[in-house]
Amino acid sequence: MRILGIETSCDDTSAAVVDGREVLSSVVSSQDALHAVYGGVVPELAARRHLESIQAAIGLAMKRACADFDSLDAIAVTRGPGLVGSLLIGLSVAQGLGMRTGLPVYGVNHLEGHVLSPLIESELALPFLAMIVSGGHTAVYLVEDVGSYKEAASTRDDSAGEAFDKGAKMLGLGYPGGRLMDETARDGNRAAVVFPRGRVRAERFAFTFSGLKTSLWDYLNKQQEHASLEDICASFQEAIVDVLVSRAGELMTVCGVPRLAVAGGVSANSRLRGAVAEYGAANGCEIVFPPLRYCTDNAAMIAHAAALRMERGLPGDPLHAVSRLPLGPRLQAA
Repeated sequence: MRILGIETSCDDTSAAVVDGREVLSSVVSSQDALHAVYGGVVPELAARRHLESIQAAIGLAMKRACADFDSLDAIAVTRGPGLVGSLLIGLSVAQGLGMRTGLPVYGVNHLEGHVLSPLIESELALPFLAMIVSGGHTAVYLVEDVGSYKEAASTRDDSAGEAFDKGAKMLGLGYPGGRLMDETARDGNRAAVVFPRGRVRAERFAFTFSGLKTSLWDYLNKQQEHASLEDICASFQEAIVDVLVSRAGELMTVCGVPRLAVAGGVSANSRLRGAVAEYGAANGCEIVFPPLRYCTDNAAMIAHAAALRMERGLPGDPLHAVSRLPLGPRLQAA
């Protein structure tokens, strides 16, 4: 099953060609430099850059895969969640290509792409829990099968990725903040500053990171003496990682599923990877991550998700852009 994938949900323009689970090519055109001056993604600018970049990305992906449209079985495209203007670029191009080539076009939930991305190069028995950690999402899903998901936990305010980015901005690290904080924290003392590990009183498994950001602001503006930048970054990062690992561990215990896939842009964080691996080794849990190149938004995961759905005879999503799109119903036990 050879599929061209297209991903434009936020600020990365991406195209990829997969054959079953084998990624033949993966092209990602980053917009980090464009948005760095603003300290975050500007939706209108992101959509314009997608329009400028998408044809070249598709052409390069097809060239690297030694593919032409006659060799493809389908086109897969992200339809949400994401920035509507950005999503519309990818959807419009995919549907245009479908009309020109006669290929079927499959709409894919961006979250499903992330949930299944660790399976591109790893095996994990079903059912398993999948924790998506990114700039826009922090949630844990029970993956019963491809196409069958239940939300076990989500954030009630900010995502972990947003906390990293906003924290990095307060510390003057630059953009994208998450990666820069990870690099700075490697030489720091994780216990130098005590930051809160937030909980939502009425929801045992829910995530909350707004209070953590406030705590950092208070520390920087009200304390007369500060720890080193490296120590502050290490301590702030540790607070986020502690919450993510503890919630995932609690959910694996409650659900009786000792298997966890961690995906999304923040899954590239070196401390998170180390802490989750340590938890898995200490508690007999199987842990998988996507390769670093598939952590951030990419079209390979979109095409891969479509391939798995097609193998099972599942339909694609409707081909219209949706800014907010759940992956499945809430898990009642959670």
